[in-house]
Amino acid sequence: MIPIRDDNPHFLTPYATWAIVGLNVLAWVLVEGFGREPALSRSVCTLGLVPGELLQTVAAGTRVQLGPDSWCVVTGAADWLTVISHMFLHGSWMHIIGNMWFLWIFGNNVEDSMGHLRFAFFYVLCGLAAAGLQVLSSPGSPIPMVGASGAIGGVMGAYVMLYPRVRVEMLFWLGFYVTTFAIPAYWMLGYWFLVQLLGGVGSLGGSGGGVAFWAHVGGFVAGALLVLLFRDPVLLARHPRHGWRRPADSGGH
Repeated sequence: MIPIRDDNPHFLTPYATWAIVGLNVLAWVLVEGFGREPALSRSVCTLGLVPGELLQTVAAGTRVQLGPDSWCVVTGAADWLTVISHMFLHGSWMHIIGNMWFLWIFGNNVEDSMGHLRFAFFYVLCGLAAAGLQVLSSPGSPIPMVGASGAIGGVMGAYVMLYPRVRVEMLFWLGFYVTTFAIPAYWMLGYWFLVQLLGGVGSLGGSGGGVAFWAHVGGFVAGALLVLLFRDPVLLARHPRHGWRRPADSGGH
């Protein structure tokens, strides 16, 4: 199941959301070479966030295999810029498309509640919180972490706090059977959060590879809390579908 739209109008032109999507796409094209090797591995190794390297818990020279013919070597030097740079990198076409799709669906309405600059700052803070929890969950991992999903998890956490009853239209397919249905945002996003939390618990004690579940959890919780500080009451008050009031039947993306 994937969300395809929400029944939620927006009033501001979402310049910050567009800019964030644009930066991710530019990084995918110019830095990661459309996901082709050797650009992809080189960018992930040098600009991805390596918990063990950041915390100096992994020996310099440790080798990590990314693919059949690609390796990362831990340098032993903590590069704190990767705490930011990893948010704008992705590991595959499906990775970046999925992340940007979720940001596109939910980002503009959250930006609507804050304004452009506050939303951009909020997004980065959620990404930092997501990275922090992921690093704490696997402090000895030598595997690079990349992706915007932690920060986007923050956007989703904010969305469910701001617009819990707005209906989100979902696409469901099972073999040749395809249909759509609409459910309240708190159901869809609550289910997503539960899946991430269960996945994070199941990943404890692992090497830190695969899906960064704790980054998703950390971003979501940070977004749900930070939105209480970042929302602008004036901007939010003009929005017809915030809070637990029953939304009207018209409007949408």
